[in-house]
Amino acid sequence: MIDEGFHPMTVYFPLVAHGAMLIEPTESESKASLDLFIATLRRLGERALRGDEAAFRAAPLHAPRRRLDETLAARKPVLRRTQGAA
Repeated sequence: MIDEGFHPMTVYFPLVAHGAMLIEPTESESKASLDLFIATLRRLGERALRGDEAAFRAAPLHAPRRRLDETLAARKPVLRRTQGAA
């Protein structure tokens, strides 16, 4: 979703439905922006159904950071104290 210009979902509920996403647009979103978001999700879904797995595994391509290894980050956190921090 980052490569498509959207911030990806940050919460999902695997206990309710495997792979379910919570999408909560704010009241300030226009119908046009919601339509664009829906079209993007449909396009991504079509790519997934075509079996374009490599593109998804390589994503995000257009982000300043690559995919975070959450397991490594949890097991070996890198903590830094900045000058002036309490």
